[in-house]
Amino acid sequence: MAAVKQCYYDILQVAKTASGDDLKKSYRKLAMEFHPDRNPGNKEAEHKFKVLSEAYDILRDEQKRAAYDRYGHAAFEQGGGGQGGFGFDFGSGFADIFDEMFGDMMGRRGGRQGPARGQDLRYNMEISLEEAFFGKKASIVVPSSIACEKCKGSGAKDGAAPSTCPGCRGAGKVRSQQGFFTVERICPTCHGGGKVITDPCQKCGGAGRTRKEKTLDVTIPPGVEEGTRIRLAGEGEAGMHGAPAGDLYIFLAIGAHRMFQRDGANLFVRMPIPMTTAALGGEIEMPVIDGSKIKVQIPKGCQNGHRFRLKGKGMSVLRSTARGDMFLEAAIEVPVNLTDKQRKLLEEFERGGEEATYSPECTSFFDKVKEFIGAGAKAAK
Repeated sequence: MAAVKQCYYDILQVAKTASGDDLKKSYRKLAMEFHPDRNPGNKEAEHKFKVLSEAYDILRDEQKRAAYDRYGHAAFEQGGGGQGGFGFDFGSGFADIFDEMFGDMMGRRGGRQGPARGQDLRYNMEISLEEAFFGKKASIVVPSSIACEKCKGSGAKDGAAPSTCPGCRGAGKVRSQQGFFTVERICPTCHGGGKVITDPCQKCGGAGRTRKEKTLDVTIPPGVEEGTRIRLAGEGEAGMHGAPAGDLYIFLAIGAHRMFQRDGANLFVRMPIPMTTAALGGEIEMPVIDGSKIKVQIPKGCQNGHRFRLKGKGMSVLRSTARGDMFLEAAIEVPVNLTDKQRKLLEEFERGGEEATYSPECTSFFDKVKEFIGAGAKAAK
């Protein structure tokens, strides 16, 4: 009597209504638990892992899952009911699953890897806020590697052709047995190229590249912000044996400004205002980031913290003709080191002043103080 096969949903420990993401999440967890490499010599774990992979291969495919939901295991048996049997090719199905889970660790499946692409480079550049506003052109010197001029990047002496790698026989990758699995890795001898240099270039030693500083022209567009990254394709390290070069990434840092604080496209300025100007009103001239000046009208009775908004006087916006705004925050300056005459005038102002001359905030505060003191006196009686 044939053994009864366990339900695929029970094997994966999910409900029949489970989504594709739920299936994958549960399978990954269980597969890592019963992976043969984690359970060497454990035949039960090996069998469990195989059954898990079989169940996942069926249920992750919408058509196979629909057939399984309708006909059960019979849908995948030769001569079975329903759709005439899908069949289950464990070799190919498991290979896809294995590649999906472990491909990043052991090298992706597919054709020969080829010589390694050159490394990407990073260059840190600091610019001023004005340069971020206007943009700029700059020349930078980058220590890097370039294709060898003598062998044209091939690594071989006098145009000699490279020979087939003896380690992988030209495949670019080698296989090794690890317990239950046959694993493919990039060949360590030829680094995936399938060829080796038997007669190397004397200048580069067969690497196909040499160290050299290079000068590059860089255009910084207006409106860049802190951390903006500029990519110069193909300006990184040269690749091995004629492989493509990497890229150069320029990371921008904006230096601190002595006056402006930046937030995106907007600028903020703390604007000191003499007490007399705040009380009587007046006019203050302020600089703008573009080098111009603007006159700001101070209203009579201007309070500390009052914010002025100057539309279109902020930073450039990247890849746009628009500009942000500039915000000025009033900081009322109280005079210090008064002369005798100034002190007497202020004392006279204090003695003859009406409550109406104080700001609404000040009046409201002292009204609350009087109420608090009055309530405390009544409670004490």
